[in-house]
Amino acid sequence: MRRNNNRNNHEKAGLRVEVRNGDVNFALRKFKKKVQEDGILQELRERQHFVKPSEKRKKAKAAGRARWLKKMRKREQDFGY
Repeated sequence: MRRNNNRNNHEKAGLRVEVRNGDVNFALRKFKKKVQEDGILQELRERQHFVKPSEKRKKAKAAGRARWLKKMRKREQDFGY
């Protein structure tokens, strides 16, 4: 038996969605879901311009602080402390 190993092919195959019974709206929803799961749009936005490493760290720290504050507000609301 022969195996088909495409290790040299570094290209991604791409996303495909089959349109069944002419239902383009359903296929479009499926396509959007696949794009969201793969993170293609997020990566595109990140690559539009260069972000310095210090800015990345600052943004990540701010996001972590926001998550923590949200958690503390929820704890205060639920448990009273």
